Amino acid sequence: MQNKWIDAWVGLFVVIGAAALLFLALKAGNLLSLNFAPTYDVVAQFDNIGGLKPDAPVKSAGVVVGRVARIDFDNHTFEAKVTLALDKRFQFPTDTSAKILTSGLLGDQYIGLDPGGSEKNLRNGDRIQNTQSAIVLENLIGQFLYNKAASSGAAK
Repeated sequence: MQNKWIDAWVGLFVVIGAAALLFLALKAGNLLSLNFAPTYDVVAQFDNIGGLKPDAPVKSAGVVVGRVARIDFDNHTFEAKVTLALDKRFQFPTDTSAKILTSGLLGDQYIGLDPGGSEKNLRNGDRIQNTQSAIVLENLIGQFLYNKAASSGAAK
């Protein structure tokens, strides 16, 4: 009888240890974001979102102020419609601009918010008007090669 209780306790500790390792792996990979603070949703539309994914951070001045809640496609404007869940502790003016940035040279993409100077703040359901799309490395290289080919053809 004593051995059964010891086996049960060992099994319980093994399960708790496995759950802790899974939690740490998800947090380290930025796949798990536990935030129970109240948020408000703001929509921003971009021509190209590059590799932006749901749950990507939304930062202002290097501080995470929210997460990307949802990414949809607008059939009328043919743009990506990105819903941002911003923490209610952080209020931004209505003329805030949003741009898609990359952390590092080839790192993950996130949305950077640059606050404006308006007296009114964004509210739930508002839309950020001033947006800047992601810089896609393939497009940049293609433009560079096209310009080089065009300039060398014009020189001859």
